[in-house]
Amino acid sequence: MTVPMDTEIAAALSPIIAAAEAAPPLAPGDWQTRREVFGTAIAAQAAELNVPPGVTVTPCSATAGDGAAIPLRLYQRQDAQGASLAVYLHGGGMFLGSLDTHDTQCRIYTHLSGVALLSVGYRLAPEHPHPVPVEDCYAALRWAAVNAADLGIDPARIAIMGDSAGGGLAAAVALLSRDRRGPALAAQILIYPMLDDRTIVAQPDLADTATWSAADNLTGWRCLLGETAGGPDTPAYAAPARADNLGALPPAYIETGQLDLFRDENIAYAQRLSRAGVPVELIQYPAVPHAFDTFDPAAAVSRRALDNRVRALGAL
Repeated sequence: MTVPMDTEIAAALSPIIAAAEAAPPLAPGDWQTRREVFGTAIAAQAAELNVPPGVTVTPCSATAGDGAAIPLRLYQRQDAQGASLAVYLHGGGMFLGSLDTHDTQCRIYTHLSGVALLSVGYRLAPEHPHPVPVEDCYAALRWAAVNAADLGIDPARIAIMGDSAGGGLAAAVALLSRDRRGPALAAQILIYPMLDDRTIVAQPDLADTATWSAADNLTGWRCLLGETAGGPDTPAYAAPARADNLGALPPAYIETGQLDLFRDENIAYAQRLSRAGVPVELIQYPAVPHAFDTFDPAAAVSRRALDNRVRALGAL
């Protein structure tokens, strides 16, 4: 039985759903069309956000293991006295999104929390499949740690943060940094994270509410992993839900929506972290789909989610 969607989010989604129903369905694996369609939608939603004042944005770059330059943006509130930082990884199903699509959101987080954010322009699949995206993100974390003193950051107060695909990459970076004895993270902030390449079958109770469908998810995972997506040999640094050992990881803040395709994998990951002795805060927002807050940032549930994310950042 399908739970009725939150009325404010449903109203915001109504014209989007109508437009999607009028268009030809996207075939699983068609990342090119999805990149165009979803990319346009994400940019349009971002353009509707109000840009907060008093945030300084500084372009920087890190160097990937293969020598490529990774563009970064450092967000700092002009009057902030704090010494904490969150390395932010944008969403987009592994094959879309950019520094620009999440620019205003990063400004909002910094403006409200006073915490500096370092947004990472990691390279996208399928042009750059696994392990390139996660290695880019890890290189950005190492850059932040190495340059902490120059940035006015306490290296013991650095977190990893991301939404959707970026949330999955953030969880993977936490695993990678633990296993390589890299920078010690103060927290991992995972916003409806994309964690499990086996989530590629439609769920009956989400059939009428999916803003990110099983076909979309299959497309994203195949961009990252090729035809091996969903198979037995997926590495944990690509899909953190595959990790056997979740011990000795940083405290986790995880949120999901009741009507999100990632709901079950998010809850399962939080439970496994808890059993491994990791402090976990898990929030499930009722009656909302994936990326609900991007469709109506002014909705009551979206404002509540923003408040909780700012609180998680403020705890660093």
